[in-house]
Formats: sequence, C-alpha cells, structure tokens
Amino acid sequence: MEKSGTSTRLAGAVQGLTTELVSALRSGDPFRLASSVAEGDDPEVTAGLALAAIRVVGADAVLPSALRNAPPESDDLSMFSKAVHAYPPPADASPTSVWSHWAMRRALLRLDASLDGDWDHDAEPGAAWLEDAPWQFLTHQLAVLAPLALPDEDCAVARLARGRPIDVARGFVRAVRRRDWLQAAGAGRWLVLLDGVPETLGLDTGLEFVAQMGRDDARVALQVQAAQLMRAGVRV
Repeated sequence: MEKSGTSTRLAGAVQGLTTELVSALRSGDPFRLASSVAEGDDPEVTAGLALAAIRVVGADAVLPSALRNAPPESDDLSMFSKAVHAYPPPADASPTSVWSHWAMRRALLRLDASLDGDWDHDAEPGAAWLEDAPWQFLTHQLAVLAPLALPDEDCAVARLARGRPIDVARGFVRAVRRRDWLQAAGAGRWLVLLDGVPETLGLDTGLEFVAQMGRDDARVALQVQAAQLMRAGVRV
C-alpha cells in the first residue's frame, strides 16, 4: 500500500512538473524548477519526491532554459544537479536509461560550464543497439529519448535519427494509428529537426491532431509544444 501511495505521489509530481513546463513553453514566462515540484509536510520526503520527478522528466526538466539559451536560477540549477547525481544508471540499465542520464548530464554542462571538470562530457554512450533497428523499434526508442531532440544537438542517437527520416515518419504514422499519442509526440519532435521528411506526411497537422487527442497527458503536450516551437524556429 505504501509503495502504491509513493508511486501515485510520484506520478502526480511528474504530471505537475510537466504541466508547469508546458505552461512556460507556451507563454514564454520565466520557469522556476524549484517552485514547480511536489510540496508536502515532510521536507525530506518532499525533496526526494522532487528529485525523483525531475529524473523521470529527464533533461526536459530544464527545457525552457535550454531553448531560451539562458542560465537558470542558482537554486533551480542546484536542484537539477542533485537529481542528476542522485540517480545514476545501474550497471544493468537499459540503453535508453543510460542515454537519458547522459542527456541530463549534457544539459547540466550546457547550463553550467564550470562543471566541465566533473565529467568527461565527450564520453557519450554507445548506440549500436539502434544502428540496424527496425523502424518500429527505432521510433519507440527515439520517442523515449525525445529530450535529445534539440536544435544543433550532435550525438550518436541524433545522427542515427538524421539518417532515417523516412523510418521515423513511418513510425509517427503508425503511432497515430495505434493511438499511442506519447510515442507520436516524441517522434514528431524528432521529425521537426530532420531533413528529408516527406511533405505528404502533413507534420504540422499531425502534431496538432496528436496534441488534441492526447490533451489529457501533459507529457504529450510537452513534446508537441517543444516540437512546434522548434518547427517555428522560436527561441522562447
């Protein structure tokens, strides 16, 4: 029961954080990570829940600062840094978990160059598991790693995506047909950054449809909003 309650609280914290991120991206207003996480009576429990929620959201927890190319407030940066350090991937972690953590490290280094000595930021994980992946699996994995879909991002996952725009487009269509709005939103975020996407895909209309159908999920809204901003070339 206690475990179920913790899971419910974490899901609520993730939903709340993601909703605040969407609002900041839509409005262009300042985003404060430290004031957008869970609140509670027990400061220690609340702090742990906040860090866990940030880890679930991943590098997108600082997406407004990343797209705005502006440093976050010191307490926001400190909280994000604590989340990065608190949840390193275990030895048996999946490739997506390893890459998700690397994306958070990458985001932290971009926001605070003074941390260059803390990590070898050029030592990115391997991407061999995606090199010959079927397009269905490729799209699923890219959607999970949507926080890596950023303007000018250069890493092995992004390079693989750039080499397979048709496959990602097929995956986007398949996700829409299967009503997997989160996967469709993540794939759409990648597609706005790829060259060679067929115009017949109707990506803009497709993103609007995904946003409408997945409107009850803040994670869908976050990916679509990020995609639309990048599509428009807006620096929020």
